[in-house]
Amino acid sequence: MFISFFKLRLFCCLLAVLMVVVLVINVTQVEYLDRETVSATFIDSSGQSVLSQVVGTSRNPYCGYEHQTLSSQERVEEDSLLTALQWQMPDVGPVPFLQSSDPSSSYFVILNSAAFFKVGSQLEVLVHIQNFQRKPKKYGGDYLQARIHSPKLQAGAVGRVVDYQNGFYKVFFTLLWPGRVQVSVSLVHPSEGIRVLQHLQEEKPDRVYFKSLFRSGRISETTECNVCLPRNLPLCNFTDLYTGEPWFCFKPKKLPCSSRINHFKGGYLKGLLTAAESAFFQSGVNIKMPINSSGPDWVTVIPRTIKDLVEFNLGSPRNVGPFLAVDQKHSILLKYRCHGPPIRFTTVFSSELRYVANELNGIVGGKNTVVAIAIWSHFSTFPLEVYIRRLRNIRRAVVQLLDRSPKTVVVIRTANAQELGPEVSLFNSDWYNFQLDTILRKMFSGVGVYLVDAWEMTLAHSLPHKLHPDAVIVKNQLDMFLSFVCPLET
Repeated sequence: MFISFFKLRLFCCLLAVLMVVVLVINVTQVEYLDRETVSATFIDSSGQSVLSQVVGTSRNPYCGYEHQTLSSQERVEEDSLLTALQWQMPDVGPVPFLQSSDPSSSYFVILNSAAFFKVGSQLEVLVHIQNFQRKPKKYGGDYLQARIHSPKLQAGAVGRVVDYQNGFYKVFFTLLWPGRVQVSVSLVHPSEGIRVLQHLQEEKPDRVYFKSLFRSGRISETTECNVCLPRNLPLCNFTDLYTGEPWFCFKPKKLPCSSRINHFKGGYLKGLLTAAESAFFQSGVNIKMPINSSGPDWVTVIPRTIKDLVEFNLGSPRNVGPFLAVDQKHSILLKYRCHGPPIRFTTVFSSELRYVANELNGIVGGKNTVVAIAIWSHFSTFPLEVYIRRLRNIRRAVVQLLDRSPKTVVVIRTANAQELGPEVSLFNSDWYNFQLDTILRKMFSGVGVYLVDAWEMTLAHSLPHKLHPDAVIVKNQLDMFLSFVCPLET
């Protein structure tokens, strides 16, 4: 009997110790949940993947592109692209508006302007930036655009800008045609505004938000969608199964994820800037303002024994589609689709959301097949990694298409400059688009595709910058595109 009583006491002691251990573990887990956000993936009743978050003090959004798995080669390429796009920003603290770049006080000088130049030679222009107190700036980081042009000839070309990080910039031009050639230099954004744009790019990737309608029978719900969403509600995971392109929507309260029927732009976030930051984005003051010359702003170019210049042209995509056109006389079939989300311009049925890479994988290709791609503008508000991932999938599909059908012609239209105001600058600044354009050129270099250089010719043309260029520019784009499709020798 004594032995039985001893065993019972031992059992009770062990049970008490176990309960204490369990209590300590639970307390530790609760404290951990208070500090961190825990994510889990489950499948809803429709079979659709859903991300569920338990939110603590962390308010960082869930961004699908941050969780992508890259090969060592892809990682090296992405790091190289991001390094190449690192803007040379000055190491200075907050700058008052009066000490920021003032285009009206700044000036440029044509070097050797008294000399005559020959077609094909180099022209150099020195730009000196001053602030609103008419004092020279001692650091760089401004975003300048420069061009040479002859309005009577409707000719133009873009210069290469070099930042010396001391308030001085030099622009290099290649003189491509004879006659009187005029130089124009503009301040698109001061370095102080670029710092704000960088912050928005990194910290506010959801400043353009999207929505989707979910419907089943008489029940319908609309929820917000994006590449990055806050972690405070369960998410529907619409990541493309083939390309891995991430896309998420908040899960409807009463409907399954599979009931989504469309995609459309929700709107633009307001109140993104402080009063001090807004001063760096003023129309007619420091957004895309001309910088005057302190002397002659033109040179005379002497002609050479040369053939007519090759014309640079631009191109503009249409909206959602799909569209279909047939030319029976010439046996031409034309198809069009918009790229997959994000899409800002209108509502798109879910069944019509197609990623470029997936469409390319369905093309047989051959000498009678021409593919034209334009994708950039709708990515201007996202971190650069989102655009890199999208282009990486497209490039892989292009390489596979050219491998199986080498005679296929692939033409890519680059980004183009557009009109800017205080609000547009925060979402579609030329500085953002310049980054996207640089990434596109680097990633498709050596792939065997043709480029319609919309970026350079938008800057070079005498017409005002527009997101959707005027008809004369669109015609030039089509002419350039057709020169790749039907070269003169054929």
